[in-house]
Amino acid sequence: MKSIGISPRPIIPLILPQLEHRYKISRLNHRLPLLHLDGAGRSLLLMASLNNHNHNHNHHFRHADSTASPPSSAVAKISHLKAVVLGDAPASEEDDVVLPSHDFSRQALVPSQQKYLEMYKASIENPAGFWSGIASSEFYWKQRWGDQVYSENLDVRRGNIKIEWFKGGITNVCYNCLDRNIDAGLADKIALYWESNEPGFDATLTYSQLLQRVCQLANYLKSVGVRKGDAVVVYLPMLMELPITMLACSRIGAVHSVVFAGFSSESLAQRIVDCKPKVVITCNAVKRGPKTVFLKDIVDAALIDSANKGISVDVCLTYENQLALKREKTKWKEGRDIWWEDVVPKYPTSSDVEWVDAEDPLFLLYTSGSTGKPKGVLHTTGGYMVYTATTFKYAFDYKDSDVYWCTADCGWITGHSYVTYGPMLNGATVLLYEGAPSYPDPGRCWDIVDKYKVTIFYTAPTLVRSLMRDGDEYVTRYSRKSLRVLGSVGEPINPSAWRWFFNVVGGSRCPISDTWWQTETGGFMITPLPGAWPQKPGSATFPFFGIQPVIVDEKGVELGGECSGYLCVKSSWPGAFRTLYGDHERYETTYFKPFPGYYFTGDGCSRDKDGYHWLTGRVDDVINVSGHRIGTAEVESALVSHPQCAEAAVVGVEHQVKGQGIYAFVTPVEGISYSDELRKSLILTVRTQIGAFAAPDKIHWAPALPKTRSGKIMRRILRKIAARQLDELGDTSTLADPGVVDQLIKLADT
Repeated sequence: MKSIGISPRPIIPLILPQLEHRYKISRLNHRLPLLHLDGAGRSLLLMASLNNHNHNHNHHFRHADSTASPPSSAVAKISHLKAVVLGDAPASEEDDVVLPSHDFSRQALVPSQQKYLEMYKASIENPAGFWSGIASSEFYWKQRWGDQVYSENLDVRRGNIKIEWFKGGITNVCYNCLDRNIDAGLADKIALYWESNEPGFDATLTYSQLLQRVCQLANYLKSVGVRKGDAVVVYLPMLMELPITMLACSRIGAVHSVVFAGFSSESLAQRIVDCKPKVVITCNAVKRGPKTVFLKDIVDAALIDSANKGISVDVCLTYENQLALKREKTKWKEGRDIWWEDVVPKYPTSSDVEWVDAEDPLFLLYTSGSTGKPKGVLHTTGGYMVYTATTFKYAFDYKDSDVYWCTADCGWITGHSYVTYGPMLNGATVLLYEGAPSYPDPGRCWDIVDKYKVTIFYTAPTLVRSLMRDGDEYVTRYSRKSLRVLGSVGEPINPSAWRWFFNVVGGSRCPISDTWWQTETGGFMITPLPGAWPQKPGSATFPFFGIQPVIVDEKGVELGGECSGYLCVKSSWPGAFRTLYGDHERYETTYFKPFPGYYFTGDGCSRDKDGYHWLTGRVDDVINVSGHRIGTAEVESALVSHPQCAEAAVVGVEHQVKGQGIYAFVTPVEGISYSDELRKSLILTVRTQIGAFAAPDKIHWAPALPKTRSGKIMRRILRKIAARQLDELGDTSTLADPGVVDQLIKLADT
């Protein structure tokens, strides 16, 4: 096991010479490339000279590619790329890159490639010094950690996998989110805007008001026996009570486990049985568009199920969501069920802080597993706090005046890291929206943006494509002038959707932080930094500070230069998860045994000749057609580039000749009819862009795709429909519209 103090790491990793080589920047002087634009602002010339320097570094990895280091003689490199400058003109298909404007870069936290490289180099060569400097200067610690900043072992051949950051440091995340910001003068700043599903209903909380609400709930939880280390299961929609609950748990050292309020009673019971909570917190119902979802009924069924399996919960704290359902219509179990409004407001508005070790658990978040049993991802306190706050700050170029809206639900990791913790650790103003993004019409998002003067808008490619399908007029009828930075999360965003997001939503003014990360990583891993780098539509760009991504082949050999393979990460980072709750063996087997010495992400990735990273989707979403390994994301991107295709999802099916065939579910743009001509045109598009071997064997027309309420496409269901295994569809309760499944089945032979 490697234990690291403040002394610099002696190994200079592969990524630095790669970046410096690709961007013609010498490590000796970090000279920036010269950017030359023609009169139309659309032609980019990158020129820079390299200085001589010794590049025989002590690389400790299995394959050292000679292309990774700069040449040993001074060379002038020239490459021509088509470009557009932020704010000058829309990005077209002919444009290779979008350059940050001078005005944007001038005020950015990371204003140049040079500044990024300086910070990145420091974070890699001396991670202990880099992260301890941020942790010490920007957060409150009741007690500082010792000389050892972090300790890690990522190699199963050397013993148990273990990651620790700031161990021995004593802190509290809630205190850093609220008390610290109030002490800094933000007591009267808006912490939360809340927008109801129904237009015209809203609410606000300042940081001081939020702290009072959090303390009242914290005091109530302590009164019913919740102590440090106890689990609390949270099954709430996007009400203000959801982040209030998360913060209250962290204030008293309890471990919250937020379950997306769209999971079935069976899924909820499974999580209750696994983590054995002292309390379950829910609300009676929620409106999602025109539909009422009776959450309390789902919780009741889950509590019966879990009790039958030996786990009983004595307290079910229930918030009365009056806009969805009155309390007199809510089913009730006396002695167990308690109305939030009847008890919580009676408790004091101040509460003592439970100071915890940096390695004490903060939350459990269950994510789907290939075996069907959900994995309880465990994140701890100190490293997660430092990492989420830092990634939020730099990836969105956060300013104190920003109004930030992330459309994700707190039932997913994005809602943990970039709705609640990351923003509030920075003292940000956060918008919560309870309802459906297209209710009462597809212009609702932009109505909300204008109403609250949202400056940072962070959403999923699925929602972008859905709104794109509805047409530009729902966007352009609103101003959206407040928008400054856009963001994408959840899956790779295809270039055509990226351009629509940039051109139409952002008015060609806003850089897009196309973030790649995972539930397990806690925060962004590969992401553009607005103002620093030219962006390529659809590329996640470069690694965040402290992250060392590597692409390996099937044998685990690191690939240099332009390549495709399995995405891994070497060395730990503060936000990494520490284990799978109650199953450390599964943690090691899933993430560290496939490629010993690395964290295996499970994703495929390509790196182009300029060093940009392109995520190609889960490696288990690879179809093997006649020996050709084809990523489903690549085929989907080709399909949606067709002007009459709004959305597509691709799965593999058994094929008697080819082994696997490509089965594509396609949603045409509004007003376009299903036809053989369109089918042939779509297939031709894929053949042209990828090759004949990637042409879909079947185009299945889809009026819509089966998605969760957060916008995630349920590919498991699509695979069953494609294979005609209709008796194995499984749980469809988390779908935003379960009726879509029946529609797809009826269209199977169209």
